[in-house]
Amino acid sequence: MDWQEVSGNWILVPSRPTAIVHFLGGAFVAAAPQVTYRWLLENLARQGYAIVATPFVNTMDHTAIARQVLQNFIVAQDYLQTNVFKKRYQPVYGIGHSMGCKLHLLIGSLYPQERAGNILISFNNFPARRSIPLVEQFTQFSPAFAVEFVPSPEETNQLIERQYQVRRNLLIKFNNDDIDQTKDLTEALLNRFPDMTALKILKGSHLTPLGQEVGWQTGSIFTPLDAIGQLFKQEVYRDLNQLRDAILLWLNPLSVRS
Repeated sequence: MDWQEVSGNWILVPSRPTAIVHFLGGAFVAAAPQVTYRWLLENLARQGYAIVATPFVNTMDHTAIARQVLQNFIVAQDYLQTNVFKKRYQPVYGIGHSMGCKLHLLIGSLYPQERAGNILISFNNFPARRSIPLVEQFTQFSPAFAVEFVPSPEETNQLIERQYQVRRNLLIKFNNDDIDQTKDLTEALLNRFPDMTALKILKGSHLTPLGQEVGWQTGSIFTPLDAIGQLFKQEVYRDLNQLRDAILLWLNPLSVRS
């Protein structure tokens, strides 16, 4: 499998894909998701999921970003349907991390589209003054700097509560994540789709989905430093493997991971 660029998306297609995953990353790492989320996305592809990772650059207008990433994805989806699936129907799942969750929620609330489900990892919906430190600092000097995201956190919550269309959702929260707001989102989605919303709490932090392969090579003589390196590698993979397995199990409860 090799990553290829198609109309602003990075796509990765296994030999026999069974579904499409549309991936959106976090605010400051989303410009190159095929690099920053490489381990996770390539592991999902190995289990038969065609990956469409749509890059974006964060601005204050999150509605415009959501519209653009959806438009880019539709082009990639058409490409896959024509060249890979030969017009056969394939379910589409959204996976978002951090700000990527908000974008998937906006897409699911503002635009008619069919999704088999969404996986929302480490959701947060903070105002601009907390997400961008300079905004809060400048606001202290002049109200003119009191800008806010569009839609604001309050408006986003209202859209989700009233208009969100994707019925099946998995929310993932890490136990060492102090900027996560999954709890509030879980309550909103349980009110909307009580039988189709699941919450999974895993070990890890807000940065766990960004974990990469640790290429620690031991020397001809195994030293205490090698032991520390191997332990660190095991810890990194433990959290990543738990995340991967939780996603795969939810995508296909009957699957057996090879």
